[in-house]
Amino acid sequence: MSVLNIAAYRFVPLADPSSWIEPLRARCGASRLKGTIIVAREGINLFLAGEAAAIEGFVSWLASDRLFVDGDGTPALDGLDVKRSWSEAQPFGRLLIKHRREIVTMRRPAVRPSTVRAPAIDPERLATWLAQGHDDDGRPVVLLDTRNAFEVAHGSFEGARHLGLERFDAFPDAIEPLRAELGDETVVTFCTGGIRCEKAALHMRDAGFSRVLQLEGGILNYFAKVGDAHWRGDCFVFDEQVALGTDLKRLDAKRGT
Repeated sequence: MSVLNIAAYRFVPLADPSSWIEPLRARCGASRLKGTIIVAREGINLFLAGEAAAIEGFVSWLASDRLFVDGDGTPALDGLDVKRSWSEAQPFGRLLIKHRREIVTMRRPAVRPSTVRAPAIDPERLATWLAQGHDDDGRPVVLLDTRNAFEVAHGSFEGARHLGLERFDAFPDAIEPLRAELGDETVVTFCTGGIRCEKAALHMRDAGFSRVLQLEGGILNYFAKVGDAHWRGDCFVFDEQVALGTDLKRLDAKRGT
């Protein structure tokens, strides 16, 4: 039986994220879901897999349960952008639910995507820019891969720049030498699901890069909306456990391995 895999995040100010831990653990345990959920004052990040009805029930519960409210007491996860893919087997060995300082670690407290977003570009528009070789104003477009080097080795956009990162918290120091080179270029940051490139774009704007956009929803959203145009290779996902092809199917499932 196929397993439904989901990836989702939201930057949203949470007043008491630690209070979410036990309800999340109880719901996931009862639904036999496995994967990782991280909550912090800046929001939630999750990768989960399980039986389709259980996954969809979990997503609906997140959107409607009164526990999950933001710092103003309003629903925090209604309309959560969830990316779905399928596998023949469960990709995760266990369930981990953690409360951390950040849902993706950059160690730059001034970067606060829970209160302000960097401008974004949708996949269809980016594909148009890549096909025509420039943005709407005729400027060259620089694609900046914010993932780590291991992920980049599996695949990336044609001609994309990357920083050889081992960990995402090295990004601020690694991008600094490119300030003069990329300061006036149209830069589009991207990552797997959108969470790292969103923080990266905000940091770059704060650091003086004048034209920086994030790819809305990351690579997975690009695959879903555009397909494999301008992409080479595969996409490494699920807490560095499996790779997806551009059809959003696990490679081991596609190849029968």
